[in-house]
Amino acid sequence: MRPFKILFLMWITLFSCSEKTENEVKPPNIVFILADDLGYGEVGYQGQEKIETPAIDALAASGKIFTNHYTAAPVCAPARCMLLTGKHGGHAYIRGNDEWRERGEVWDYAKAAQDPNLEGQRPLPSNTETLAKLLQTAGYKTGIVGKWGLGAPLTESIPTKMGFDYFYGYNCQRQAHNLYPPHLWENEQKIQLNNGVVVPGTLLDSLADPKDPGNYLKYQQEAYAPDLMHQKALEFIENNKSAPFFLYYASPLPHLPLQIPDSERASYIKKFGEEPEYDGSKGYFPNQYPRASYAAMITKLDQQIGEIKRKLEELGLAENTILIITSDNGPTYTGGVDFDFFESSKPFTNGYGRTKGFVYEGGVRVPMLVNWPGKVEAGTSSDHISIFYDWLPTICELVGIPIPRDTDGESFLAAIFGKAQKPHDYIFWEYPEYGGQQAIRMGKWKAIRQNIIKENSLEIELYDLEKDPKEQVNLASAHPELILQMEEIFKKEHSKSLLERFQMPALGD
Repeated sequence: MRPFKILFLMWITLFSCSEKTENEVKPPNIVFILADDLGYGEVGYQGQEKIETPAIDALAASGKIFTNHYTAAPVCAPARCMLLTGKHGGHAYIRGNDEWRERGEVWDYAKAAQDPNLEGQRPLPSNTETLAKLLQTAGYKTGIVGKWGLGAPLTESIPTKMGFDYFYGYNCQRQAHNLYPPHLWENEQKIQLNNGVVVPGTLLDSLADPKDPGNYLKYQQEAYAPDLMHQKALEFIENNKSAPFFLYYASPLPHLPLQIPDSERASYIKKFGEEPEYDGSKGYFPNQYPRASYAAMITKLDQQIGEIKRKLEELGLAENTILIITSDNGPTYTGGVDFDFFESSKPFTNGYGRTKGFVYEGGVRVPMLVNWPGKVEAGTSSDHISIFYDWLPTICELVGIPIPRDTDGESFLAAIFGKAQKPHDYIFWEYPEYGGQQAIRMGKWKAIRQNIIKENSLEIELYDLEKDPKEQVNLASAHPELILQMEEIFKKEHSKSLLERFQMPALGD
């Protein structure tokens, strides 16, 4: 373990005033808030007009907005893997959502709720280097609250074996398809909640009146997981206020299903008025007021973020805490969400094929802000192109620990502090689902391959994002020299996955 005194001396040099003593200087706390399926256009500071996000907007106004920040994958598990390991989709172990089906009936929600052998996603190898493990070597207390999705409960790939001192939340992404779950996990203990098992996909009774609110009561129970997890996040900060800490707050909001206590959506029901009910036919649960519920879920997330900020201020930690807020991928297209009503991906294209699950801008460009009073200039923005796998080297540089040589990322700490920042030569995506996809962003240019598996296609689309952010006009035929360059990058950055599920024969796998 690196001597803690070295970190103290480094932070004295970088950030202390002359009158401070060594004992008063601590490495910065890090709070990384990862929303789930929050679209680029679903927050006020990005132009959202129907959903209220005052806390996030205030943090954006007093911090720095990054307008060209990207997730490394357009769905949950690979995005989280790449965030924590600093690898892109051509090198990462987890490259898509892998439910580890060979175990049995993993998609049977009720059976998995009872049997931890059916719960959770495919595990990372036990020797995987993660950001949390690296921070532990620097003396940090590390915690994750929220959704894990990177290894089943009885494996070596649970949070407490992947670098986190504390975990509370969903181990399994499928179990997170109910915000009133029968259980959550605390460290390695299964915590039973006072909720019954209501299986996602459970519809209203055939003769039930969809306008009778009483018929929806079975979808709202006693223990609301986002509330329970939020209290644990606040407790983690309180319990670790004396030591440097890293809190990875992987909120399940606003990921479906549409579930929110009635009292918290009442103002939106009044604001939006009567609306068509969602019958549940496109997954998850029916909802009498789907627009109001979705908006309230995002406002709930916003309120919780505001409470995190206030907790830091109350404990006197705000000035020594870097607060990062972003989303794991673009917004969803199903389950009762009216993405056109909210313009969820604005200014990009909405809907299936262009948002979650796809490497077009609506699926991978995500909102991101950094707030750090006195360190990050308030009211500023950056158009630096950055991506999830950049966070590992960025945070390593921030706390003064060696950056692993095998990371695909590049630190953008200079951009965070408003200094000259070397741009990426390019950033890269590889995603072997929804037909099989690859993408590159190189400056203003975006190259995309679709249907690599589905149609054995290696055709490249090319878009000028400065002139065409909606990616409507394919310029590939007009720029053959760029296409050749993109082909070389696609070949260079791809490695055959160790998992057959993620291999793409058209790429030589």
